Amino acid sequence: MIEKMTFVTLTGPKYTIDQTVERYLTKYDIHLENAMVELSGVTTLKPFVEVNPYKDKAAALKDYISKIPDAKKNSKTLNKEESLKVLQDIRSEITSLETQREELLAEQRKQEELLDKIEPFRKLQYDIHSILDFRFIKFRFGRIPHEHFSAFSKYVIENNDAIFFECDSDSNYVWGVYFLPAGMRTKTDAIYSSLHFERVYIPDEYQGTPAQAYEQIKEKLEALNHSMELISNNILSILESNQEDLLAAYQTLSTLNETFDIRKLAACTKENNQVFYILCGWMGKSDFEKFEKEASKDADLIYFVDDDFKERFAKTPTRLKNPKFFKPFELLLRMYGMPAYHEFDPTIFVAISYAFIFGFMFGDVGQGLFLVVGGFLLYKFKKMDLAAVVSFAGVFSTMFGFLFGSVFGFENVIDALWLHPMKHMTQIPLIGNLNTVFIVTIAFGMGLTLLTMIFHIINGIKAKDMESIFFDANGVAGLVFYGALVLCIVLYMTSNPLPATIVLVVMFVIPLIMIAFKEPIMAAIEKKAEIFPKEKGMFFVQMFFELFEIMLSYFSNTLSFVRIGAFAVSHAAMMEVVLMLAGAENGASPNWLVVVLGNLFVCGMEGLIVGIQVLRLEYYELFSRFYKGTGKVFKPFFAKKENS
Repeated sequence: MIEKMTFVTLTGPKYTIDQTVERYLTKYDIHLENAMVELSGVTTLKPFVEVNPYKDKAAALKDYISKIPDAKKNSKTLNKEESLKVLQDIRSEITSLETQREELLAEQRKQEELLDKIEPFRKLQYDIHSILDFRFIKFRFGRIPHEHFSAFSKYVIENNDAIFFECDSDSNYVWGVYFLPAGMRTKTDAIYSSLHFERVYIPDEYQGTPAQAYEQIKEKLEALNHSMELISNNILSILESNQEDLLAAYQTLSTLNETFDIRKLAACTKENNQVFYILCGWMGKSDFEKFEKEASKDADLIYFVDDDFKERFAKTPTRLKNPKFFKPFELLLRMYGMPAYHEFDPTIFVAISYAFIFGFMFGDVGQGLFLVVGGFLLYKFKKMDLAAVVSFAGVFSTMFGFLFGSVFGFENVIDALWLHPMKHMTQIPLIGNLNTVFIVTIAFGMGLTLLTMIFHIINGIKAKDMESIFFDANGVAGLVFYGALVLCIVLYMTSNPLPATIVLVVMFVIPLIMIAFKEPIMAAIEKKAEIFPKEKGMFFVQMFFELFEIMLSYFSNTLSFVRIGAFAVSHAAMMEVVLMLAGAENGASPNWLVVVLGNLFVCGMEGLIVGIQVLRLEYYELFSRFYKGTGKVFKPFFAKKENS
């Protein structure tokens, strides 16, 4: 069922907006619309502009809480002032520690950079400061790619002006130092550079040889890491000891932050030198009745009600209120699209038809009970709506299992209350013997098609759309036509051809004429000047093909329901194969491992396929006749409880 909505406009002095939100909007669900848009005809409106003072504070508390491992919720509550004080106290304790940690982190980065620079030159057994103090000998630390090193080595051997000392190598480079007389540095540097030597500049911050400097830096880094770890532990200790207050403060400030953001949807207007806020949105009938009783006594709040939604800019949202038992099946509607506000809610119909068809296609007592129990446990512990759907479908699988006399594929354990899908045949006039389940499913599909046409007519009545009610292929004309067709088939199959022919002539032709000429008929009813379009030839061509498509869709949609019987037969056939592989045919003792594995395989694979096929029937053969799914979901600004 779709809950009745009321459009409410709230107004009061600007300074009371937080009071209104706290007293009412956090208590009663309201789907807010943008007041500037909804009341665009009012020229004196201005946006409600204020800087949110709680956003950064709530974010800071959230960051603190994220650092506490396994932070647990608690029941403690704090008011705004207490929450702000908690944040201030924590900041005063932690800020100095965080500043120290940032300083240590900066020093760590500096030392890591020094370590990376000196690491490739650790084999150079010479004091770095002594090298840096050379006056007549110059030096160059650097690296050269492997692919150029052979040419470089040849030049170094043949040239006596410089000495190259190889220190280290990795997958890409050879690292080293070359020494040269100070007077030849310009020429030699140019030659080395042409041989792809890349210089590395060594800062004057190392002590001893490169190997000694490397070890000293590593010791410094270990000390820095230890100091930062102590600071982090101190911060964590402070946060953990104040965990309860932090969580309570965050709850309060995050609510205030969210509450403050309601101003984005509000508007302001000025009257008699006083500024008023305006909020507007949709409330469910039950919530509005409770709100009205409470708000009528509030001198600072004025509200207006609009039950005629024709002039509303925003589409009326849809909120489904179905019995708890059927609520999980709303999942199937949401996958297709929510019903519009004035549309028929098919949740209960979907629940019953889906489970019934699934049970028919997957009839087995044992496997059905497995689905019931498995789906129920998943729904209970994981709160999965799909699991509840599976469990409910399993109930019908169990029921049809008794009707088909099948228990985990064994058809000799219990007697079939109705028939065995693979074995029972029925004599049909003009056709001959046909599997009974095929006949039943075709008849069942015809019945469902007629029912969905009635749903279409109901939707047309709700929308006050005369063309949809009377002249649509799924309206009254379509219902009479298809109903007459069904009746004719029944009369011919029961050897009553004369009344069948009368029904065919009267109830078959007239509805088709109504469907074909629906546009001219509606134009005449609405007293339009032009009843037939100017291009009459194109109109009749288009009419012919539309009628052909409608007739074809009736035929193909009806035949689609044969798949229900086909899957019932295929399920029985698959279980026969399993039992044959287990050696259980002819009453022999079966291999129980094969029986168990075969049942699990069939239950998993065929259960999934059947579930998808039933969904296809729901969406393409049933929903396409009456359901549009173009509704807007009702979303309360403060989601205090589970909503559709």
